[in-house]
Formats: sequence, structure tokens, C-alpha cells
Amino acid sequence: MRILVGKGDNLDDTDQQLIAELRRDGRASVQTLAERLGVSRATVRARLSKLQTQGEILGFTVLTRGDAADAPVRGLMMIGIEGRGTERIMARLSGLPQVTAVHSTNGRWDLIVELAAQSLAELDQVLTRIRAFDGVMASETNLLLSTRRARSR
Repeated sequence: MRILVGKGDNLDDTDQQLIAELRRDGRASVQTLAERLGVSRATVRARLSKLQTQGEILGFTVLTRGDAADAPVRGLMMIGIEGRGTERIMARLSGLPQVTAVHSTNGRWDLIVELAAQSLAELDQVLTRIRAFDGVMASETNLLLSTRRARSR
């Protein structure tokens, strides 16, 4: 299971640890989470409720083997943006069905885009389309060959 999280600007250490544990194991029970964090079950329930109410936890989703099989070609595209077009480009990217996530970042690249396609030809088409967006000045793409998820402790 994957957890979808908001910006996280107002999270204390316990909130951050709780979210990290949920990312490792989205099916962990409240009891297990409480034990891992060294807090009571009531604290975990209250924190989860608060994080959902405040919009920090946006939802939960399940990744299945079928999800990977439905889109066997996966990649990461790093994008450099010219000027102040980041929000506009992020909105356009989010509208593409092959885009599974868009991350803003620091360093050499402004955005990292997770892509999933049926074939290399489909991936090539979406890469060409993204590179043509007004404001995209550079990009680099890496294919994902295999993935290992972090295990819970």
C-alpha cells in the first residue's frame, strides 16, 4: 500500500515518523504503529485523524502486480525548466495518462516525473510531447529496470 501525503510543512517528529512507518507498511495496525513509535494507540489514532483532517495524508492506495504489468515500461524523467513556468508545467504533466507522479526537487533538475507506458514506443511519444512543452529547456530520462520496496522493520 502506498500513502499519498500533502506538503508536510507543519509536521512534528512524531507525525513524520508515523508517515514514514505508513510508507513502509501501509497496512500496519494501530497497535503495531504505536509500538514502533513508542506512543499509545490513542496517540496514533489521534495523529492519523489530525493528519487526514488537515490534508497532510491525502489518501491511501494499493499497488498491485497488475499495476506494474499494465504498464511494463517505467521511467523517471528529470526536467529543467526555464523561468517561472513550474506550476504550469506540473499541471500539464498531471494531465498525461502516462504520468504517475510529479515531484518538485532541488539541484540540477526542477522536476522529476514518474512515467508508466505500455511500450517503449509509447514512452518515446510521451517524452517527445513533454520535451515540446513551452518552458522545458532540458531533460534526462532513465528507464526503471527493477524496483525494491523498503521493508518495514
